[in-house]
Amino acid sequence: MPTARKLGRTTDQRRAMFRGMVTLLLDKGRIETTFARAKELKRIADKMITTGKKNTLAAKRAALAYITKEDVTKKLFDQIAPSFEARNGGYTRILKLGPRRGDGAEMAIIELVDYTPKDKKDKKEKEKEKKNKNKNKTEKKSKEGKTPEKEKKAEEPKAPEAEKAADTVAKPEE
Repeated sequence: MPTARKLGRTTDQRRAMFRGMVTLLLDKGRIETTFARAKELKRIADKMITTGKKNTLAAKRAALAYITKEDVTKKLFDQIAPSFEARNGGYTRILKLGPRRGDGAEMAIIELVDYTPKDKKDKKEKEKEKKNKNKNKTEKKSKEGKTPEKEKKAEEPKAPEAEKAADTVAKPEE
């Protein structure tokens, strides 16, 4: 009869570790861990998604008792479980990465089956949009005749210095 892997930890430590890992997996959709942990996590995460598919008050309370963040529980019942409605099990996949540098532990990525990674291009486009919004705000202020405070502060010290320089040049030596 198969038993759970102990992973060199006490029961309480192991439970706490897997609670955190399940929460992170459901929140992010993909995490990197050791292969042994990923195999154990797969069992627990699949059970949590099955619980989410029931969508009853008892199921929500059971999920809240295990998942450490309320917003992740809400995401489980509102987004994740409905996306797996037609699937009967096998909600996660494990991809081997190879040995970890340092101790040689076999590493793996565990992810939800419908997980789609975000491209770096999307992040760059969002940054460009933010920059364009900031530029548009400054352009609107300049069109209205309002100058930013930084420009006003920069202009004030220049004016007295220019007057002092003009006074010294304009005074003839006697």
